[in-house]
Amino acid sequence: MFDESWETALFVVSCILVGIFVLSVLSNLYSKYLYKKWLSNPATPLNVDEFVDITKNPPNYRYIACLQRMSVGHRKPSNDTVKLSSVESPFMKGLKVTQRTEPRNVSGKSISLDAKPVTIGKDDSPLIIGTIRMGFGHHRIAYAACSWALSEFVNTPTTYFHDLLNVDSEEADLIKDTDAMYSKMSRITSNIGGPFEALWGKMMLKGDADMLRISGLTAVHLRPLFKDLPKDTPIVATHCYVALAAVACGFTNVVNLVIDNHPQWFVVVPGCLNLVQGPANYQSFLRMGVKAENVQMAGHWVPKDIVVNIPEDCARRSARAAAGFGGNVKKFNPRRILIPVGGAGAQRKFIIQFIRGLRPLIHEGKVQLFLNAGDHVHMKESFLQVLKEIEMDSKYDTVTTLAGVEEFQHNLLAGKEPTKNITLFAFEDYFPAVATTDILSRVTDILACKPSELAFYPVPKLMIRRVGGHEQYSAIRAAELGDGTLEAREVEDALNNINLMVNKKELLVHMNEMIIKHAISGVYDGCKNAVKIALEMASKDK
Repeated sequence: MFDESWETALFVVSCILVGIFVLSVLSNLYSKYLYKKWLSNPATPLNVDEFVDITKNPPNYRYIACLQRMSVGHRKPSNDTVKLSSVESPFMKGLKVTQRTEPRNVSGKSISLDAKPVTIGKDDSPLIIGTIRMGFGHHRIAYAACSWALSEFVNTPTTYFHDLLNVDSEEADLIKDTDAMYSKMSRITSNIGGPFEALWGKMMLKGDADMLRISGLTAVHLRPLFKDLPKDTPIVATHCYVALAAVACGFTNVVNLVIDNHPQWFVVVPGCLNLVQGPANYQSFLRMGVKAENVQMAGHWVPKDIVVNIPEDCARRSARAAAGFGGNVKKFNPRRILIPVGGAGAQRKFIIQFIRGLRPLIHEGKVQLFLNAGDHVHMKESFLQVLKEIEMDSKYDTVTTLAGVEEFQHNLLAGKEPTKNITLFAFEDYFPAVATTDILSRVTDILACKPSELAFYPVPKLMIRRVGGHEQYSAIRAAELGDGTLEAREVEDALNNINLMVNKKELLVHMNEMIIKHAISGVYDGCKNAVKIALEMASKDK
């Protein structure tokens, strides 16, 4: 009886294993069939497999098919063309912002647009700064590129800010769904911490060849947002989806700005020139197999106003840092600390604990806080709550308009001190939330931020806890340049750095000296170089 039972069990297990094996083979064959189908329909010049070298980076067909279904469902790429018009930017003089020309009917309701149709064609010789409003980073870099395009070059063509989310369309809806999931996961994992944050960080590091394949397949769905433009239009892309979609459409002058300092296949794009901010990334991409003609080092992505004022701003910061050390403590200047919140609003827990830790320095008058809650209502409420906890709820000012931010900066540049030790910046609109950090970067002593796109700014930086494992490498770049600290993973580490910056002068003075040194060698000229390269590429096609 025992032998018969054992034989029966072995037979059942064997059948199960054979069934699993057969299902695995069949699912892999079906996934491969789907991948080949998606590649060929519609046909596109975007060739990821050749770019990553399929022999060295073979596709994981089931992984690709699964994530692609999660990303786009059963949507099929459209052959339609979304007709584009433009309006004047309400924020940057001379900048045109693209939008849909014809209203889109959604559920039978017509969406009204403030459309002023214009011809975006060869006669206009447009320059497209393409981006996607996913968090603040991509948008910030796009506006930085615009700041150079609008004022630096002779006979610069009309500059268009092409935010794919601003063009009302099914394609924009697809991007919004993806962004909502990313932002939610960033907030949850950052606030929970521990193994959840570690797992999310590991996922953010998995930007392998398969992730680029998935991005390429998704980008094909975005082609209608580019088909209304001439194929030789120079495009400066600050999001890889923008560059992928443009290449998929057959555009020939595409420049992709790689956003951080971690080399992944996911952030580079076939069929265009990928520009990186530093030498480590440049070397790493070459080692990965990116061809030399597809990658080039350009410098950091920084707005023009910050770059051209580096000598003046750093000299003023150094003088503020040194005052009071040498006998006359009455001349001590409180350290201005700018704390911005990222677009996903994922740093609440760390930042609130950090502010609690700054309480003694705030009450002693040694620290002034510039708190940029952006357009996050939950962050504004959290800031107000912690100010009450540290007994500063009646001792702060609030700025809610972009004009107010500009006036605040003007007063500080003129030598005036803030009226209160804490200033809270909070907005209802998106652009002031992004622009405020750029504007205040010129007048702050310390920028306390996660190692995101701001890690490359020419401002003394306290790098606080990252959101996603890929960001740690940007902090390393800042520390090696000497214009920022290594990442402070714990609040205690961040406070130790602040105490060093407040109670001594050497670190802040050194950081400002390093910024001036690197500015001379062009380290912060990345956006200027990107626009120049894109225009030169297009001029050769004429």
